[in-house]
Amino acid sequence: MNKNVFKTCEGVKMAFTGAVAKENIIKMVENCATGQCECMSDESKAKISNMEVTGEDGEVNLNLSGDVVKKR
Repeated sequence: MNKNVFKTCEGVKMAFTGAVAKENIIKMVENCATGQCECMSDESKAKISNMEVTGEDGEVNLNLSGDVVKKR
């Protein structure tokens, strides 16, 4: 699986390609939204206003809207 992160007008977009199942990304987002993960601090999670998963297996996009920035 490859991951690329891009800055957008609304926040950031993560593009997953290769051996990636859309259902796995959806599950990751659901866990994050319900506090069942430790992927980032609660302070960072509070800055996200929306998480949207699009695409299909092999080419999945995760769009994070809000006061989030791409790390260098």
